[in-house]
Amino acid sequence: MVQRTVVAVVVTYNRLALLKRLVPRLTEIGRQTPGLTEVVVVENASTDGTTAWLARQPVTTRSLPGNRGGAGGFHEGVRYAIEETDADLVWLMDDDGLPDPDCLATLLTETDLDFWGPMVVDEEDAERLVFPIRLPGGTKVVHRLADVEAAGGERRRIDEIVIPFNGVLVTRALAERIGYPREEFFIWGDDHEYRLRAEQAGARIATRTDAVVRHPSVGRLGTPMMGGRTTYNHSPSDLKGYCMARNNTVNLRTYRGWPHVLAFWVKTIWFYLVTHRDLRRLALSARAVVAGLRGDFTGHRRYLS
Repeated sequence: MVQRTVVAVVVTYNRLALLKRLVPRLTEIGRQTPGLTEVVVVENASTDGTTAWLARQPVTTRSLPGNRGGAGGFHEGVRYAIEETDADLVWLMDDDGLPDPDCLATLLTETDLDFWGPMVVDEEDAERLVFPIRLPGGTKVVHRLADVEAAGGERRRIDEIVIPFNGVLVTRALAERIGYPREEFFIWGDDHEYRLRAEQAGARIATRTDAVVRHPSVGRLGTPMMGGRTTYNHSPSDLKGYCMARNNTVNLRTYRGWPHVLAFWVKTIWFYLVTHRDLRRLALSARAVVAGLRGDFTGHRRYLS
């Protein structure tokens, strides 16, 4: 088997404490996993000493002149890996995840995929998924690791499902075919859009159920609503809430069509009127939706601290 070269891309902004655990872990993985040739940290103009600390680490730092969010960071990271290295694969992750030492080696046992990744589990409860998964071929949404492992079976793999930008591998051939993440999204939905674009291009997508990234809890993602018939991704952050409503509207209109857009709007109205009553957040979501329909990707700036 020909050894494939891997460049890891990490995007960070003002999370030095988390970066101090991730970079040593990636260094450890690089020592024990043939193929990982470079760790690239895209630094989004942090103000917490990140740049100075990175200067002393065995990584390549790509410092951006301003905060372009996760979307802008991953755009730059994938661009760098494809245009300025000879990597066969790009390994993408946020700064708050922590891959298990054998995560990359396990992922690299797959040779027939274009876009694939690990399970993302709660670092405080390794039996719970941070990001709920809707299993292929139905409407069932699972929250527990055991349910996903059972679905993966002996192959330890679930096709057509992946949680992007949390330890996912992307092939050079796919990135050259579909381009780079949409930097104008800033945060939230850029990873999903990239997966949808890959799917549209015929990419072979999967999750390995025995490869693990540990991640802090991200709030009430997948909150049940409408009597448990569906869920809604609520975040207490106004910035994330705005970008989610705007970018999800854009993604659904582009890849799924107007019926799905309208269903998302109905869910948003229901959630903030009934499930989690918050009229202010409902108004914020409405502004975001209008911005998405207009193609205006500037409104999130008012929520930047």
